[in-house]
Parts: sequence; structure tokens; C-alpha cells
Amino acid sequence: MAEDPSRPFVTFYDDAKGERVELSAKTFDNWVAKTANLLVDDFAAEPGTRVVLALPQHWQTAVWLMACWSAGLVARPVEPGGPFEAEGPYILAVAEEAIGGALGDPDAEEVVGLSLHALGGPLADCPPGVSDYAVEVRAHGDRFVPDPAVTPDLPALNVTKTTLTAAALVAEARDTAGRWELDANSRVLVDMSFATLDGVLAGLMAPLASGASVIIQRNSNETALERRVSVEHVTAVAGLNGWNDPSGSLRRLG
Repeated sequence: MAEDPSRPFVTFYDDAKGERVELSAKTFDNWVAKTANLLVDDFAAEPGTRVVLALPQHWQTAVWLMACWSAGLVARPVEPGGPFEAEGPYILAVAEEAIGGALGDPDAEEVVGLSLHALGGPLADCPPGVSDYAVEVRAHGDRFVPDPAVTPDLPALNVTKTTLTAAALVAEARDTAGRWELDANSRVLVDMSFATLDGVLAGLMAPLASGASVIIQRNSNETALERRVSVEHVTAVAGLNGWNDPSGSLRRLG
């Protein structure tokens, strides 16, 4: 944001739907602020509140992760179809395709449905007891001021049976960005689930820590990849079958 708020930060492709969405750093930041305000103002989230993200790899998933951390909440990303493996009260953000399986969960104090529409459209059918993210989030402000109790030592991410504090997550991100030699000129193409730590690092945190930009890929079309790598000026790939370096999850190009 400080260097160039208009610079692309997240680009998203869904090859099954033929979608491409690009968000600048400023636009992404606005979505994060609106979502954090939604969580705090509408759902009474406070530092330490748990949020289960039953969402696929998507630009809105990245927004929700950052919104949770902005408000000091504990994000638990899982596959949309579950299981959620979360006990006690929590806020559930769930993809439209999986809402049916989430209804009636006694531990979900709030259920927020995401259409994942390319342009942020509403749910096709919003069941009773479900808040439509696309409808509700737009009323909230573009700036978010966190509670003073939000500190780096609070738990931030619970994934694959591991909980990391905010400080530990940032340290992992910086270490990963260093090992992958990412910098502000890097363009990382990622097809990995956010339900793993590697997915969170590759799809959001390592690019963020290095000033790089990320291209989040869903439902990859193999025939489109060669051209996409060229058109998007991709410098590294992660999670793409046949493209990864055998020694790790990321392969540098060129």
C-alpha cells in the first residue's frame, strides 16, 4: 500500500467458469477492512473469536484470512465440503456450494454464505439463518481500526492441527519468501488449497511479506497454463502438477 496502492496484488482465475479478477493493493485492502468491520460490527467478533473458512482457493478466501487477522481472530481454513473439526462456538464462512451441509451446525453461532461470484454478486438463494456476505459487506467502511487488545502474540491461524500466533505466522512468511527468493518483482502462480499451511504461505503470506503479487488459480485448465504464464509474466509457480520443482512446492521460472 505504501509503495504503490494501484499495483496489482491478487489476480484470480477460475478456468471452469472462465473468470479472471484482478485486485490492486488498495482494492484488496478495502475488501479486508469491510470484512473486518462486518465481523466486528455485525457478528460481535472480538480478539480470540474463532472463524472457520469453508472456502476454496479464491481471492475472497485471502480477504477473509486477512480480515480475521486484522481483528485478532483465529482463522481455521478447511475444505468447503468439511469436516470442520472445530468445537465450541465459531463464525462459519462457507461457499454457496456447501451451505446445505453447514446448516444446523450447533457450534456455528453465525453462518455467512459466499457466492464467490466473480464480481462479488449475492447468493442465488440465501436460506434462513444465513447472512449473504456480498449483500452485508458493502455497507461497511473502507477503514478498519483494530481493538487495542490485538497483539502479535495472539493465536491467528489454526490449520492442519497446528496453531500459529500472528508473530509466528509472519516469521514463517518471511522465512518462506527468503527461501523462495521472492521480491517485489515476483509474480507467483499458485494452485493450492488454503486449508494447508503451505497453501496459506504460497497463496498469500509469502507474496505479502516480499511485496510480490500472487495469481490464485482454481480448476486449472492445463492447456491454458503455458499462455497464462507468459501473459501474466509469472516468475514462479506452486501447486501445479508437472510444474513444481521436485525439491519443494515452488519452482522459479527463467
